[in-house]
Amino acid sequence: MNIFVTGTDTDIGKTVVTAGIAAVMQSLGYKAGVFKPFQSGAEEKNGFFVSPDLAFVKTVDFYIETRCSYLLKAPTAPLIAAELEGEHMEFSVVQSDYNALRKKCEVVLVEGAGGLMVPALEGKTMADIIKALNLPALIVARPDLGTINHTLLTINQAKCMGIDVSGVIINRYPEGTTDAAIKTAPRLIEEYSDAKILGIIPEIPNFSGVKPGEIIDIFINNVDIEKVFGIKIPKLNINL
Repeated sequence: MNIFVTGTDTDIGKTVVTAGIAAVMQSLGYKAGVFKPFQSGAEEKNGFFVSPDLAFVKTVDFYIETRCSYLLKAPTAPLIAAELEGEHMEFSVVQSDYNALRKKCEVVLVEGAGGLMVPALEGKTMADIIKALNLPALIVARPDLGTINHTLLTINQAKCMGIDVSGVIINRYPEGTTDAAIKTAPRLIEEYSDAKILGIIPEIPNFSGVKPGEIIDIFINNVDIEKVFGIKIPKLNINL
């Protein structure tokens, strides 16, 4: 039960979606892990560089296992950030770290950087990493004008590269919207592809003030977790 979380663009909430789904699985009794192969924009804390994305995951559920292969300071594509810092990155390290986390966890969510075609390693895009790890992709999309084009392009590129698409989650959806582009986007994405919308996460005001239990509740109520992983979940005792 492992999956790669990618997006149609950068800064669309992949980390929130990753953390939310991981926390739900943990609440259902599964040992969950989140793996970040490349963290661009790493932050310095107490003399050490840390992953802000994985730090957020820990705020949602401290007991989720986390791991990162490469911490890179520049907030850019991993390949460029590594070049700027003189860092030599190898896929074998990513594979080893992923396997180590997989042995410890029943569920592993791998969060990418940006979208499918972001340069990750020399000669390899993020899509190549997904393919090499042999994982299905869960696509996170924004709700507004342009998302249909970006989402369909991402779905088609994934399929052209032989990557299975579990489905699409639309993030930061404004409740009560009257915007025609936003209202019709979920339907049109399904009509013009064979991918399904597996969740629509509402826009959350004052997100920093939301409690971990509330985040779990939002994802339980707005995401089809069973279809994300393509399984029937027998454990129904949710400990919020």
